[in-house]
Amino acid sequence: MLQQYKKIMVAVDGSAEAELAFKKAVNVAKRNNGELLLAHVIDTRAFQTVSSFDGMLAEQATEMAKQTLADYEKSAKEAGLEKVSTVVEYGSPKPIIAKEIPDDNDIDLILLGATGLNAVERLFIGSVSEYVIRNANCDVLVVRTDLENQLPKDDDKE
Repeated sequence: MLQQYKKIMVAVDGSAEAELAFKKAVNVAKRNNGELLLAHVIDTRAFQTVSSFDGMLAEQATEMAKQTLADYEKSAKEAGLEKVSTVVEYGSPKPIIAKEIPDDNDIDLILLGATGLNAVERLFIGSVSEYVIRNANCDVLVVRTDLENQLPKDDDKE
């Protein structure tokens, strides 16, 4: 029997890389007649450095995340997916994307966009995709290309 992915999660943050991952996730979910979970993690560590934190930043981040997810959900449904859900979590994105959300939702495939971190950034903060690849209990697809498997135009080196 062919491998089928029934519960697919895509991590989205509004970036161009996440957009590529989202489009591929929709196609994978359609081909497998699967469910799509759109996940966004608000990195609360970013708020710890703000000395005058009064809750407004977190509220704004939450509203932006909900709107981003609503837009993605609408697009997925317009593309023909019936089973689409969303989740917003708070904390460190790496363990939440790699373990918490997938374990809580019986995810069997995670898609995420490749980020453009340079060697120094990877050394100090590490990439989320690298962490997820190493720690997830299910298959992981890191997306670099569009639906035609071409690099986005602004990444072309020609």
